[in-house]
Amino acid sequence: MKSEKTHVYFVPGLAAGKEIFRNIKLPEQDYEIHILEWLIPKKNEKLQEYAKRMAKRVENDNSVLVGVSFGGVMVQEMSEFLELKKLIIISSVKSRNELPKRMKWASNTKMYKLIPTRLVLGAKDLTKFAIGPRTRKRLAIYQEYLHVRDKDYLDWAIANMVNWPRKNPISEVYHLHGDKDPVFPIKNISKSKVIHDGTHIMIITRGKEISQKLVDIIEE
Repeated sequence: MKSEKTHVYFVPGLAAGKEIFRNIKLPEQDYEIHILEWLIPKKNEKLQEYAKRMAKRVENDNSVLVGVSFGGVMVQEMSEFLELKKLIIISSVKSRNELPKRMKWASNTKMYKLIPTRLVLGAKDLTKFAIGPRTRKRLAIYQEYLHVRDKDYLDWAIANMVNWPRKNPISEVYHLHGDKDPVFPIKNISKSKVIHDGTHIMIITRGKEISQKLVDIIEE
């Protein structure tokens, strides 16, 4: 019998808020959930500096850290400053090698700098950049959850996503990934626990299943 709860900290995807985790339910007698929402980056702040600031908000030792999409990139950088029980990413990538060609192209050509973030602060337009190819249903589901519309944050987050320099994956990272993810196609992903028919927004649409997968990983 456990003497105390396991603290689980979640970091949402690019521009998303805590609402994306509302369908994640962990046994309350065993776990306490914390959501680390995005900070506004300082001028010219490096990814590692930002990650260190985020890591300072993890107040419990031996915690579990979970990140979704760009949040998955963030938690991997945060882990450098923390002693964790488990590190888990969902619908994300473990290194630059797993980025899709379009993101590598955007990085190499610097085309990401041309994204008019000042003009895409509305929910519908922001969704286009957050989840990739859209369907009417997917837009309706996800645009509800995108709340971080600060231009400085968006510019910073997009630049750090496409330019993420990590070449070698962290050895102790657990990865849940959908085989129908249009943002980070499964063909580029290695060593993940594959969710059949899972999309980039499965944290919302498959909450019960993802919750059980998280418990399984934490307890194994």
